[in-house]
Amino acid sequence: MSDYDNPYAPASGGQMSGTVTFGDKQPAAGASGGGAGLAGGELIVDTTTAGFTADVIEASRDVTVLVDFWAPWCGPCKQLTPIIEKAVRDSNGRVKLVKLNIDDHPAIPGQMGIQSIPAVVAFSGGKPVDGFMGALPESQIREFIDKVAGPPAKSEEEDQVEQVLAQSREALAAGDVETAARGFGAILQMDQGHVGAIVGMAGCMLAAGELDRTEKLLSGVPEEDRKDPEVLSVFKRLEMAREVADLGDPVELEARLATNPADHEARLKFAKILNAQGYREAAADELFTIMRKDRQWEDEAARKALLEFFQAWGPTDPATLSARRQLSSLLFS
Repeated sequence: MSDYDNPYAPASGGQMSGTVTFGDKQPAAGASGGGAGLAGGELIVDTTTAGFTADVIEASRDVTVLVDFWAPWCGPCKQLTPIIEKAVRDSNGRVKLVKLNIDDHPAIPGQMGIQSIPAVVAFSGGKPVDGFMGALPESQIREFIDKVAGPPAKSEEEDQVEQVLAQSREALAAGDVETAARGFGAILQMDQGHVGAIVGMAGCMLAAGELDRTEKLLSGVPEEDRKDPEVLSVFKRLEMAREVADLGDPVELEARLATNPADHEARLKFAKILNAQGYREAAADELFTIMRKDRQWEDEAARKALLEFFQAWGPTDPATLSARRQLSSLLFS
């Protein structure tokens, strides 16, 4: 949900401002005044006008409190209730939920300008900080909770996995395939579906030339994860590795180019072989040579090959960044 659609979103660079009053009578801090109260650690409670200070304002100084403004006649409220209650229970205490029936207790929603329900407002530090209206799907409610209360704390095991993953990636980038494979393998022993470790191990297998094993391993990557640049990169590298086997002998291709520098077909194949061998900058240079001589050759085959290189290398690889700058300069010169 964007801030543009969200009437409770904070102003840029700040928090929501809001004051909730109760006429001449202010309940003492800690007195629920008829609300179920959060002092006992309940995650989900009902409150009243008199109990709002203790159940929401004071409680939000210790934990983020979500206030659900609802009414018995509201159909979307009934849709939202089980979804938001489940998300709150799954939050591991990062948020609590306080429910206020606006029919029985209209004063506070009136003061806060609640004009449509269901409406959920998050309080932190005694103030409203964000909110949303309508019966959102569970995924968006969980995103909202992460936004107002912070992401869930990582376990010691999760921290360890991230460290091993980072170290293994560094080892693979440095060419230490054996060390990298040990690290990725250790993660996969704990979690066979860990996409980062699967992709890393696939990279190790590619480096060892084990294309069939790479393909088999990558088959376990869920479809929804295959658009991630890191995942896309290893799939593209596997595709290129299989193509290279049919491109011919690089020595023969170099001989053809020495005889005829305008042999773009030989140069394109040679560029792909160089890329497969890890000579990224040299591979890009060969493609730029084709583009400088005949940019439109074979329906811009050289430019298209370079874009495939970018996919294989990843968007942040130094070779990608350098070649993108050169490509922009060439296309717009």
